[in-house]
Amino acid sequence: MSAPEGPLKQTPLNAVHRQMGAKMVPFGGWDMPVQYRGILDEHKAVRGAAGIFDVSHMGEVEFRGPAALEAVQRLTSNDASRLAVGQVQYSALTTEAGTFVDDLTVYKFADDHYMTTVNASNIDKDFAWMRDHTKGNVEIRNQSDETALIALQGPKAVEILQKLTPVDLNAIKYYWFARGKVLGQDGIVSRTGYTGEDGFEVYLPPQHAAALWNALMEAGRPFGLLPCGLGARDTLRLEAKMALYGNDIDDRHTVLEADLGWILKLEKGEFIGKPALAKQKAEGVRRRLVGFEMAGRGIARSHYKIVKNGQPIGEVTSGGPAPWLNRNIGLGYVAVEHSAVGTEFDVLIRDNPVPARVVPTPFYKRKR
Repeated sequence: MSAPEGPLKQTPLNAVHRQMGAKMVPFGGWDMPVQYRGILDEHKAVRGAAGIFDVSHMGEVEFRGPAALEAVQRLTSNDASRLAVGQVQYSALTTEAGTFVDDLTVYKFADDHYMTTVNASNIDKDFAWMRDHTKGNVEIRNQSDETALIALQGPKAVEILQKLTPVDLNAIKYYWFARGKVLGQDGIVSRTGYTGEDGFEVYLPPQHAAALWNALMEAGRPFGLLPCGLGARDTLRLEAKMALYGNDIDDRHTVLEADLGWILKLEKGEFIGKPALAKQKAEGVRRRLVGFEMAGRGIARSHYKIVKNGQPIGEVTSGGPAPWLNRNIGLGYVAVEHSAVGTEFDVLIRDNPVPARVVPTPFYKRKR
């Protein structure tokens, strides 16, 4: 990912990461931890116990006013009118062509108050897009600088976080949230994440982030909690087949091509990109994002070519080892006639064809 020019931005936890010996890297214009103890250990901690992530680089944009729902509906592909207060929805911010400005989550606080969480590298672009494509009685505010975000993910997340909040965490369903005190401060506790595990994302004012991080580390120590960086976040989301903007989804691929038809609600009314997506749904897509498994030890990486019988049929968007599954996996766009589960093709690794086959996704699904 190309970082914006200028000095790297820092999250409120930057000093904490450095004190803990994290390896820091530039990511989307931010100075972020890529790993602490190591990606493998961190990945396995999240699958087996719990991991804590600083995701304060993500952006938050609020919609307030009588036309808040109307604005969100026009901008996104999913149907936000179906949300109850306290519910979260995964959606796409779409272009006129039905491709992605970004992917995002939508939170409903009240009939006249919604919040969207957007990708770090897209904050300014998304905010400008939202303002430029919204009319009516609605105020749109970029709250990113006033918001820190800590993710606690893994099967032990409930037990760990419950030590620090009176909010009944067991009462919060997946993709729902609650407002309440966390470590004595006002926060938002959302049962969401980007790992394929159970867990929570806690929104709070930046000045309280370090105290919460340290308290979670202390509360989680008996459970095997580890601090985790972007490296483990990427391997975890890949196993769960969660799309990464800039790799698997972008302004060149549509919601349907990305195999995200479940967040497309054409019947909801008019929204940006609806005509293009309705046409594509009627005619059928020509390419589709698929999950594949490598044969042997070959590792697929972004932009590697996918071929069948020597002829190009697509391109890898994400790939790497799946630590919990102990095999090499990937995502990529292929011509639709080669997208069925069981289809075999080759990934070109340094010009050498390495066999792979399309498999069901997600690659990993947690036991409920």
